Amino acid sequence: MRTDADNGLKIVVVGGFGVGKTTLVRSVSEIRPPNTEEAMAQAGAVVDDLTGVTGKSATTVAFDFGRISLDEHNALYLFGAPGQERFWFLCDRLFSGTLGAVVLVDTRRIDDSWYAIDRLEHHGTPFIVARNDFGGPAHTPEQIRDALDLDPRVPLIDCDARSRASSKQVLITLVEHLKTLYAPRPPEPAL
Repeated sequence: MRTDADNGLKIVVVGGFGVGKTTLVRSVSEIRPPNTEEAMAQAGAVVDDLTGVTGKSATTVAFDFGRISLDEHNALYLFGAPGQERFWFLCDRLFSGTLGAVVLVDTRRIDDSWYAIDRLEHHGTPFIVARNDFGGPAHTPEQIRDALDLDPRVPLIDCDARSRASSKQVLITLVEHLKTLYAPRPPEPAL
């Protein structure tokens, strides 16, 4: 494995608090991601909404970072954004130079995904949505699309962020989506 790459491609993983961003980055990274998690303090419980994540004992306080070598010249760099509202100011900076993004959604707390989607749309950053299964309410893809007001062209897939294979499929889906968005279009017929 090379430690440098001629071309670095940046992908950001965003979503609400406790949705699995750190887990997804760790499950696919070929390097050991730096640990930016800290024990959750009682002071944070006053600021952060812990609904649906009562068993969570640590939280990301900066951002997650992982790497996947694509070949000898290209590497994919993964950045997992913190999900708490008090760290949202970091997101706009993380989006700079981003090829695309994955929005992780927890069906127990769908509303937590709004901010990430809003910021991505504001920046014009292409994204997909991955529903991380926590055993929450069973929503159909149509219900999730409606709840998030997703454009029909935005892919929505299921995933298990703990699974390397599932997380890889999320990234493959994003790359396929980007390829479709940026593929040359045939010229319009002359009238």
